[in-house]
This record gives sequence, C-alpha cells and structure tokens, in this order.
Amino acid sequence: MTPKFASESLTILTDLVLPSETNPLNNLFGGELLARMDRAASIAARRHSRRIVVTASVNHVAFNRAIPLGSVVTVEAKVSRSFKSSMEIYIDVWIEDRESGHKNKANEAIYTFVAVDDTGRPTEVAQVIPETDLEKLRFEAALRRKQLSLVLAGKMKPSEATELKALFME
Repeated sequence: MTPKFASESLTILTDLVLPSETNPLNNLFGGELLARMDRAASIAARRHSRRIVVTASVNHVAFNRAIPLGSVVTVEAKVSRSFKSSMEIYIDVWIEDRESGHKNKANEAIYTFVAVDDTGRPTEVAQVIPETDLEKLRFEAALRRKQLSLVLAGKMKPSEATELKALFME
C-alpha cells in the first residue's frame, strides 16, 4: 500500500455558533464541539483510508477556551499517524476574531478511527508520511500515546512499551 502525506487528509470545517448550540452562559455546548470534531476527524480518516471509518476512541480533549455565541469556529483535522487499521487524528479548533480576522487556538483533541470494509471488519490503511515539523512531532508522539493506551487497557505489558520506556531511560 502506497504511503500518503499527512497533508492529504487535512479537513477544515468552518461554521458559526448559533443560539440553539449554546449553554446558559452563551458559550458553545461541549457536546456540540465534540460532534463537530468527530465529523471533521471522520472526513480526515476517510480521505486517508478511502474506506468507511468508525470512531474507535476519543483519546484526548482539551476545552481550553470557551467559544462564545456568534463566533466563527474552524475545526482542522489531520491524520497524524496510522497503524494497521487505525488512524490517530489530531484536531485543532480555532476561533476567528470578528474584527481582525485573526485566529486563536481554542481547543484541541485526538481521536482514533478504524477503517472497515463493507462488512464492518477492520481493513489495512496506508502509512502516513509527515512533512512539517509539527506533523513529525505529532507522528512520533502518536506511537507513545498508542502504547500508553494499550498498557492502560491491559492489552500490552509495560515491559513491551519500548517507546514509553525510552522516555525514562535517558
């Protein structure tokens, strides 16, 4: 299978925060943001795999800034690394300043998707080629995050988590 550049999966969704999507403080509901991130990540995973994809896990979500009513929100998702049938998707959420147009990072998340065939069985995906410094950083860290997740789930022995051990052996 031919490897693909991380940039080929880039998905950008831009939308406005409407009153029906806000909490009593007039900020975007967290669940609404999670749904937007899931949609963007799904498209990124599908672009990379060219398969049906399913959300396997939400590995990390950081709600760093509230997103007020009327904000223009941009969700950027990109495959950071792929494994056999799974793909880690890194998501950045930006708020656009109404007057200057400058974007400020508000939130981020990491999702895992699995590519499946028409019967729902996991299917192999292409490897990712990172190009930029940020893509390379996220690519390298993805293996540590996967090993940590497997250790915590009891699916990998801590002694087998070579990438994690390397962090502590220097």
